Amino acid sequence: MNVKELIFASRNAGKIAEIKDMLSPLGIEVKSALDLDLPDVEENGATFAENSLLKSQTIAHYTGLPCIADDSGLCVEALGGGPGVYTARYAPNRDFDKGMDKLLTEMKNSPIKSRKAWFCCVLSLAFPNGRYELFEGRVDGTIAEKKSGTTGFGFDPLFIPDGYTCSFAQMNKEEKNAISHRGRAMKKFQNFLQHLKGADELEQSF
Repeated sequence: MNVKELIFASRNAGKIAEIKDMLSPLGIEVKSALDLDLPDVEENGATFAENSLLKSQTIAHYTGLPCIADDSGLCVEALGGGPGVYTARYAPNRDFDKGMDKLLTEMKNSPIKSRKAWFCCVLSLAFPNGRYELFEGRVDGTIAEKKSGTTGFGFDPLFIPDGYTCSFAQMNKEEKNAISHRGRAMKKFQNFLQHLKGADELEQSF
């Protein structure tokens, strides 16, 4: 496996840190939109997969290098599966503390009295020649009645994964990455990289 550098089409510092942590054991350097002068990509897809591919394919074409991107979000049963692909825009001015307050209020007012929720992530790998691969991860859980924990980002302080009594924000990064939606998608991606036949197969993708 001769992949040494990948572009990550994201400006989300929390996501970038997680991706770098997950790929560092493979000796892969990750450069993000925070490191490079990359164009903004409008996320106007109807699904996580569509949004992920919009980003990775656009940046792969722009840079001429393999690019990874993800689209992920929180889906809440009481909100009919929302906010889903609109998760980042759901929080007022992307202030997730206010976003969590908004979520708790909307759940309280929802006729569906369920606290079930899930995080979904679709990670895409795009090559300049148009080839791409998709890797999906999901983790189920419940929405807590109040925020707990200070690690992680986004809605982590409200999300308690099934089988646990603590929120994502109460876990250290190793614990969270082992079971998270992004961690599960990344494991599939890592397996894909490790089973590439070598440089010849990779070069055919450029």
